[in-house]
Amino acid sequence: MKLIGSTTSPYVRRIRILLDEERYEFINLDIYGKDRDEIRRNNPALKIPVLESDGQEIYDSRIIARYVSAMQGLDPLTWDQQNQLTLIDGANDSAVILLLAGRSGLDTDASGVFFFDLQRERIMTTLRTLAAQVDAGQFEQWNYPAICLYCLVDWLDFRNVVDFTGVESLLAFRDSRSTQPWVAETDPRQP
Repeated sequence: MKLIGSTTSPYVRRIRILLDEERYEFINLDIYGKDRDEIRRNNPALKIPVLESDGQEIYDSRIIARYVSAMQGLDPLTWDQQNQLTLIDGANDSAVILLLAGRSGLDTDASGVFFFDLQRERIMTTLRTLAAQVDAGQFEQWNYPAICLYCLVDWLDFRNVVDFTGVESLLAFRDSRSTQPWVAETDPRQP
C-alpha cells in the first residue's frame, strides 16, 4: 500500500492517523512546487491524498477512509458522522481557499469581497456548530470524525487561518487529543 500526499495537508494527515499500524509507504510531495507533475500522474483532480492498494488508485480522503475502515473491519459511519465530516470538510476547503488565495497575493482580509467573506462566514459558522457538538460530547470517541476534527483544528492553528475566539473548546478538544496514536508523528510542524 502506498499513500501519496504532503505532510502539511490535513486531509493526508487524517489518513495517516487512520492507517495507524498498517504497513504502507508514504510519498511526501511538494504539490504546489517541484512535484506538480507527480500529482498529475496520480490524480487527474490534482488533489491529495491518493492511496494505491492492490493495483487500485483511490482518490479523496473520504473515499480512502471508507476503504481503510472496511479493510480494518470498522463499522461504517452513521449519517450523523457523515454530516460531521461534511461540516469539517467544508470548513477545511474554505480555509485552504483562503490560504492559497493569500499565497497568490490576494488580500483575503479585505471585507466586502463577497467570495472571501463567504469563505470566512462558512468557516466560522461551521466552527461554532462543531464547537457546540464538542461541548455536547459528540466527539468523545477517538474515531474517524474525531481524527478529522483534530486535523482541521490543528491545521487552522498551524496556518493561523482563523481566530478561535468564541470556539476555544475546539482548541481544548485538540489539546486533549494530542497524545493519541500517530498524532505527534504526523504533526506538520516537524521537519
